Amino acid sequence: MNRILFRRLSTMTENVAKSSPTNLQPSSSASATTVSNGRGFWPPSLLRWIPTSTDHIINAEKRLLSLVKTPYVLEQVNIGSGPPDSRVRWFRSSSNEPRFINTVTFDSKEDSPTLVMVHGYAASQGFFFRNFDALASRFRVIAIDQLGWGGSSRPDFTCRSTEETESWFIDSFEEWRKAKNLSNFILLGHSFGGYVASKYALKHPEHVQHLILVGPAGVSSVSERITKFVATWKGSILNHIWESGFTPQRIIRGLGPWGPGMVHRYTSGRFVRYTTGEILNESETTLLTDYVYHTLAAKASGELCLKYIFSFGAFARMPLLHSASEWKVPTTFIYGHQDWMDYEGAQEARKHMKVPCEIIRVPQAGHFVFIDNPTGFHSAVFYACRRFLRPDPDSESLPEGLTSA
Repeated sequence: MNRILFRRLSTMTENVAKSSPTNLQPSSSASATTVSNGRGFWPPSLLRWIPTSTDHIINAEKRLLSLVKTPYVLEQVNIGSGPPDSRVRWFRSSSNEPRFINTVTFDSKEDSPTLVMVHGYAASQGFFFRNFDALASRFRVIAIDQLGWGGSSRPDFTCRSTEETESWFIDSFEEWRKAKNLSNFILLGHSFGGYVASKYALKHPEHVQHLILVGPAGVSSVSERITKFVATWKGSILNHIWESGFTPQRIIRGLGPWGPGMVHRYTSGRFVRYTTGEILNESETTLLTDYVYHTLAAKASGELCLKYIFSFGAFARMPLLHSASEWKVPTTFIYGHQDWMDYEGAQEARKHMKVPCEIIRVPQAGHFVFIDNPTGFHSAVFYACRRFLRPDPDSESLPEGLTSA
C-alpha cells in the first residue's frame, strides 16, 4: 500500500509542476470568482481565485449528459436545513436556509426495479455517464450528488468527529429519500460512496433491497505496514499533511485558471490505463474534463470529510469489517481486476456476514471499473440483481469474463 501512495504522491507532484502558469494558458471562457481563505500553506495568495460557479457545474453536467440517449429529469431535491432532532445540521448557522441534493432520474420501463447510484470521493453523479443508458434499460435509475459535492448544496463543513461526519452523509441521504418518497430500492455506491451506502444500509436496512459496493473504501482496518511507515520521518510528514485537512482539490483551486489543464492530463491519462477497446473518445474526454474541473474547483464542503472518515493510507477509522456481522441487506461487491481497493477485505467481511454476499471481479478495469470496462460492469450489476429482473435463462450463470472471488 505504501508503494501505491508514493506513486500517487509523485504523480500528483509531477502534474502540479507540469500545470504551472509557465506551461498553461488560462481558459478564455472562464469567469473569475474571488476566494478568501487565509488558512494553510496552499495555494499561494495570488492564485486564490477560481474560474467556476454553481452555474458552471450544472451546465457542464448537462453537456456531459448530452452523451446519454435515455431521457432524464434533473432536479434539486430540497432536504431542509438539517435532520429532525439531530445534533448535526448541514451547516452550523443561525440561518434556516434549505439545502438541496442534485438528482438525475432516467426514464424506465414500467415496474422496473429502482437503482440508486452514489458516487465516490472527489466525484459526482456524472461519472456514471457511460452507464446510464445500459442500466436504464433494466432499472429505474436515479443518481445523486452527495451533499457538499457536484451540483448539490455546499454548506460549510464543520463536523469534528467521525460520528458527526458519517451523520452528515447518512442523514442527508435519508432526508433525500423521504423527499423522493422512495423505499425498496437497490443501493449502489462506488468507493467512498460504497462506504456511505453501507453505513446507510446498516442504519436503515428496511429501505434497501440489495447493496452493491463497487470498489468500496473503508472495508479493512489500517495495515501494520502503514503503521510502521507512519513511524518514519517521511511517513510522519505525510501523515501530518493528511491530518491537517489537505485535499487534492486545494491544488486545483490553487492553480486558478490553469487548473483545467491539470485535470485534462488526469482524465485523458487515467481512464485509458486498464481498458482495451472502450477507451474514452475525444468528445467524452473533453466533456468529462470540463465537468470534473468545475466540480473540483468549487467551494470546499463534502471533501473535508476525508481526515475524519479515513486515517492516512485511506483506511477507515471505523472500518466496515467491524460491523459485518450486523449487516441485514444482501450484498454484492464489484472490483476491477486492477482496483487498488483490495477485494481480500471483502472476503474477510463475508466470513462474518449473516446475509448472502458475493464478490465479482471485472477484467480490464481499475478503480473506476464503470468507466474502464462499462460492458463488464453492466454485466456484473445485472448478475448481482438477477432476482429483481425478469427471468433470463442465463441469469444464474456468471457472465463470461467475470470472475467470482
